[in-house]
Amino acid sequence: MTLDASDNPIRYEVSGGIALIRMARPPVNALDLHMVRAVIAAFKQAAYDDAVRAVVFASAVAKRFCAGLDIVGLVGKSPEQIRTLVHELYVGVSEAQYRLGKPSIAAVNGAARGGGMTLAVSCDVVLAAESATFGYPEIDLGVLPAIHFVHLPRIIGRHRAFELLFSGRAFGASEAAALGLINRVVPDSELEREALKLASEFAAKPETAARIGRAAFMRQIDLDYRRSIANAVEDFSNIAATDAAQERFRAFAEKGRAK
Repeated sequence: MTLDASDNPIRYEVSGGIALIRMARPPVNALDLHMVRAVIAAFKQAAYDDAVRAVVFASAVAKRFCAGLDIVGLVGKSPEQIRTLVHELYVGVSEAQYRLGKPSIAAVNGAARGGGMTLAVSCDVVLAAESATFGYPEIDLGVLPAIHFVHLPRIIGRHRAFELLFSGRAFGASEAAALGLINRVVPDSELEREALKLASEFAAKPETAARIGRAAFMRQIDLDYRRSIANAVEDFSNIAATDAAQERFRAFAEKGRAK
């Protein structure tokens, strides 16, 4: 089964009980509202499909997982338009994962930044290719990596999280693994095979125990998470609509057009 509508930036197929969801918006899988809603729709389709027992979330674009929000598309947007997009990325994706009902694995094949990190860590397991790179560049654009304020300290600790979030620097897969941000690093050529192999292991577990167990696991780790990310929507939206942030967005867009 494949979702192949011409305007759909997601490739969706099911084989052997595994839904393989690939982002396909070249050149960098930048996230606009249409893209984010397509990701959410794919997760929901997998959730409702009884034939699906596990999900692999990946990219169809070589060496690019997801660059994060489409900054060019934020130029001139109203606070409400920005809030709608960020709400879908933060709350919509989190809710879709929370209610997925089956294990999800992110296969990070290349650069993951900002909102791309949001998508990756929303999954239950994160595998990364050796060439994958990560980063939170929002601070350099004059905005806040707001959702990462919520989950990154929980994953890697307060002090290491602060350094990454406020330096905006990029870092490699081996550092991400050492920090505990991802599960493990695999050779580039084996990434999708390893993700599908792990998904097959999850899919082979007793269905009822896996479904109820994942739901219980999600409740335990949720704590105050969903309320916190709702606050993060407001934090990001309020600063992204300021004149200072918009000026940086325009500079970013002009730089891209000049290349």
